[in-house]
Amino acid sequence: MNITHHTVELLEDPFGLLTGERFEFHLYANVEEEDELYSESGFYIRVLYLVDGDEEKIIHYHLHDRATGEVLDFELEEEEEALVAAYCHDHLPSEETE
Repeated sequence: MNITHHTVELLEDPFGLLTGERFEFHLYANVEEEDELYSESGFYIRVLYLVDGDEEKIIHYHLHDRATGEVLDFELEEEEEALVAAYCHDHLPSEETE
């Protein structure tokens, strides 16, 4: 899997009930034709990512078909999930850009 680009947004907690910050990433990825995730239109991964002090982790994710937005019934393999977590960590918005 190769993540080609992304969007990221800080999710607001209007009631202040949750600790830390939550980010919604849309990661656009390509896979080889032999991969079961392959489709001509491609897919993206919608990731909810938590940053709470020293803790950072994926809270939840879904894979979506790029053409239709439909949720795909696939789970990432352990190595792919680690790649996604590392990508999110490396692409967190800095406070200067917010």
